[in-house]
Amino acid sequence: MGNRLSKIYTRTGDDGSTGLGDGRRVAKDDPRVEAYGTVDELNSAIGLVIATPGADAAVAGCLADIQHELFDLGGELSVPGRDVIDDAAVTRLEQVLDRFNAGLPPLRDFILPGGSQAAAACHVARSLCRRAERRCYSLSRLEAVNPASLRYLNRLSDLLFVLARILARQEGGSEVLWQPRPPPGA
Repeated sequence: MGNRLSKIYTRTGDDGSTGLGDGRRVAKDDPRVEAYGTVDELNSAIGLVIATPGADAAVAGCLADIQHELFDLGGELSVPGRDVIDDAAVTRLEQVLDRFNAGLPPLRDFILPGGSQAAAACHVARSLCRRAERRCYSLSRLEAVNPASLRYLNRLSDLLFVLARILARQEGGSEVLWQPRPPPGA
């Protein structure tokens, strides 16, 4: 399971570098660090969704499982050449997405982030997921990145969108539909 930290500060990063899982030291703004750091931000945002009043048990349970997979993904990204996320994980997300989406009305308008506190938190997680996906694609132009992990992040952002729609409807909330402004002078 690796080393357990008995001392939280090590001072090894004071020079602007950090250690990868394979022992190499790289700059703290290295594309690989950006990728797994953004996955960590996403995981934290999902934790906030779970902790937000209004997140029902089915949504919270689904997101708790995803947090474990995101931790695996972060570990995968921190060790170049290591693949943990597989096509089965992507398929599981698709099945969960289909199950949650089945009860929603068809989407006819753009939706603004909001509707309820839990839905807004889920939209923040969705936008962070898109950023994590972009960071991983940026990394993939420089080094090998597990293609299943890229697909996983893409499906996860879709799932977070659907979960935000569900959360907006719970506790008497509603989705906030975009109202386009007329062009100036119209």
